[in-house]
Amino acid sequence: MRPFGYLRVDSVDEAVRAAAGQPGAQFLAGGTNLVDLMKLGVEAPRTLIDVSRLPLDRVEELPDGGLRIGATVRNADLAAAPVVRDRYPVLSQALLAGASGQLRNTATTGGNLLQRTRCGYFQDTAKPCNKREPGSGCPAVDGAHRDLAVLGHSAHCVATQPSDMAVALAALDATVHLHGPEGERTVPATDFHRLPGDSPERDTEIRLGELLTAVELPPPRAGARSRYRKVRDRASFAFALVSVAAVLAVRDGVVVHVALAFGGLAHRPWRARTAEAALHGAPATEEHFARAAAAELAAAAPLRDNGFKVPLAQSLAVGVLTELAERADRADRADRADRAGRAGRADNG
Repeated sequence: MRPFGYLRVDSVDEAVRAAAGQPGAQFLAGGTNLVDLMKLGVEAPRTLIDVSRLPLDRVEELPDGGLRIGATVRNADLAAAPVVRDRYPVLSQALLAGASGQLRNTATTGGNLLQRTRCGYFQDTAKPCNKREPGSGCPAVDGAHRDLAVLGHSAHCVATQPSDMAVALAALDATVHLHGPEGERTVPATDFHRLPGDSPERDTEIRLGELLTAVELPPPRAGARSRYRKVRDRASFAFALVSVAAVLAVRDGVVVHVALAFGGLAHRPWRARTAEAALHGAPATEEHFARAAAAELAAAAPLRDNGFKVPLAQSLAVGVLTELAERADRADRADRADRAGRAGRADNG
């Protein structure tokens, strides 16, 4: 690890000013990914600006029914927060599917979103990597790419974004709040991470010197249910081969709202807009879910060794959506039975 300076700040403005005045500076909170990359020689910041003690560690309910999550809220605390478990179960499930309990106690909301790919070529400084050294090549295209992208990749990079939480936030239409030298701005979570194109070294839309301060969730949609499911090579502490975050609302057997996002398939969480458009207003049946997922994944361009991800993603999406639809149907039947029972008691009264 190369020598570096260290600076602790007391406010967001001080952090931004410090970053502007310290070329090569990076923000440090939990450090669960950044410090590992520093040990590997992948990251070599000249100065670490410690933001872990800033007042960004709260989960706050908003007047409109939404939720504001501070950037330094620990993953374990966010997953366990009653308001998250009750109103946004897909987010709690995604957080609990990531890493180990020990790491979740340290990792933060902002750091989770900003974590970098686990592609082996990126993490090995003895090998070329366009993400680490633009223009050096992407050996993963013809090399070890079983775990890598099948959607949205380019000849310059086939890496995937590893965050479970980011997939859930994409399905929830979250908004990322940033504070930088030019002031505050917001970016939709669906647009925060980038596809690689010809500049794979840029993971996100964050600008130089900007600090991620919060994530905001809109109010839960009435009657919607949500679920996160992840397929991995082992039962714990493994990144997703494929994951799915889904939010579904059904009325009288018809889809009235659906949001679907895939993880493990692309350089960013993949919001399945084609599938959503096909399902809106359609019967909430396994057959229609399968058609919609197939339409979304028709754009996939798998590499030599990762074609299995396409049918796996389709099966996972269909399973999750079917589960949510069945839960909605059971709830509707129970509600109708309850109303009928109350009406009968009123007639007999």
